[in-house]
Amino acid sequence: MSFEEDRKREKAWIGDAVLALFAREWILKQDDIAIGERAAQFKDMTSNQFLSALGQPTQMEAEIGLIYQERGLQAAFDYIEAKFIPVFIKQRRNRKRSGSWRNRNP
Repeated sequence: MSFEEDRKREKAWIGDAVLALFAREWILKQDDIAIGERAAQFKDMTSNQFLSALGQPTQMEAEIGLIYQERGLQAAFDYIEAKFIPVFIKQRRNRKRSGSWRNRNP
């Protein structure tokens, strides 16, 4: 593995943690997500499958990590809010509309 690849993975490691924190806070603020749905929503928002909709998952996490390290937590949260959340909401609506939304109510 190259030095550059190692650095990217380090940034992704940090970015993954920042994304996890953002996701948990965001989910808690959503009135339409039942308590019993939170874990599944968190998994969906942080999964490689979801990240693949935005680009290569490790790269997406590395971008978050880089922003966090260079500009801080709020800048990383703002980036996620602007780039990731619109896609997540769209996918969520499409799953509900198509009937493929998993029944996650308690």
